[in-house]
Amino acid sequence: MTIGPRPSDPDDTMLKITGLNQYYGESHTLWDLDIDIAEGQCTCVMGRNGVGKTTLMQCIMGLLPLRGGSLQFQDTDIAKLPAERRAELGIGYVPQGRQIFPLLTVEENLLIGLPARRDGVKQVPEFIFELFPVLKEMLARRGGDLSGGQQQQLAIGRALVIDPKLLILDEPTEGIQPNIVHEIGDIIRRLIDELGLTVILVEQKLPFARRVADRFIILDRGRLMAAAPIAELGDDLIREYLTV
Repeated sequence: MTIGPRPSDPDDTMLKITGLNQYYGESHTLWDLDIDIAEGQCTCVMGRNGVGKTTLMQCIMGLLPLRGGSLQFQDTDIAKLPAERRAELGIGYVPQGRQIFPLLTVEENLLIGLPARRDGVKQVPEFIFELFPVLKEMLARRGGDLSGGQQQQLAIGRALVIDPKLLILDEPTEGIQPNIVHEIGDIIRRLIDELGLTVILVEQKLPFARRVADRFIILDRGRLMAAAPIAELGDDLIREYLTV
């Protein structure tokens, strides 16, 4: 696995979200969000179902338009750029539910991301298979024939193929067997600590979030309610915004 240098200052802001508003029809779903995503860290986006977490991820990726506000990715205004251009700039996205291509092989799923790379590489980087050995064993198997955990590994591998600077993971542990959940947590930390990757993680499992994340933000009904280091996620916040 090729190890790159870590960012010189992990407190630098990679993604700056300012005054972000979004609507579904006439329903106001995200309200005046101001969020800084620190470079070289994992920020966990938390909140109950339906509070706007996935909507926010889709806005960052360019899958939903903004009604107002700005998105600065490494000092580049990306608010009006299409999703494919954001991928080329180095934003990788693993959506909720994985959304791999079930009729394509594992290899074909991985190759799809290569055109977005900035360096013109035409082959799947070997470090993907170092992270996920099962993918190398199943290159010729169709994506739809993999288990849920294997599909999640494929979805993460597909996002890493583009050589992202920022990786968005929307509920990567959902419906996954516990041993694979643990492996995914180890891999996320390895990507951050060894490669200097920046990660936005949407996650509802508190033990996983505490183990993997450096910081957290909490959304409630589309509004930002809290943002702090993960060590400051206390019982009061959990009871008010996270318990069902």
